[in-house]
Amino acid sequence: MSEKWFNVGKIVNTHGIRGEVRVISKTDFPEERYQPGNLLFVFKEGQDPVEVVVKTRRPHKNFDLLTFEGYESINEVEPFKGSLLKIPESQLGVLDEGEFYFHEIIGCHVFAEDGVEIGTVKEILTPGANDVWVVKRKGKKDALIPFIDEVVKQIDVSNKKITISLMEGLLDE
Repeated sequence: MSEKWFNVGKIVNTHGIRGEVRVISKTDFPEERYQPGNLLFVFKEGQDPVEVVVKTRRPHKNFDLLTFEGYESINEVEPFKGSLLKIPESQLGVLDEGEFYFHEIIGCHVFAEDGVEIGTVKEILTPGANDVWVVKRKGKKDALIPFIDEVVKQIDVSNKKITISLMEGLLDE
């Protein structure tokens, strides 16, 4: 059986001339995932994945800047532009109770406490203090649901079902 792969970032550009790449992070835990010494795989369409080891990571604006061991110049990382960074399922860590990976939440159906379906989580934003779930609704604009205890009451990833408390103003039409 082939291994499942999870997208943890996208290399959007190079940065400087010393082999640094600019990454839009798609991982739940960038400081852990991009830790020096960690193994990542660069996926470029039509090519075999390239195994890379993180040498350095530093946040810069809305990006993570990474260097890889053995890639010392812009010429060596230029071909990675537009590639996805992925990890195999075997590299996913065990989470504490009440913690979830993005891929477990995306696709879940969101229900109000009275059982009325609101929509489906299509994306997770990480603006700062807490994550915000973008919930696609039929015939209405997407709802933004903050991932806080006052709103999110129950998460059942095995049945892809989330129950929330509808605070006033949460679902402005």
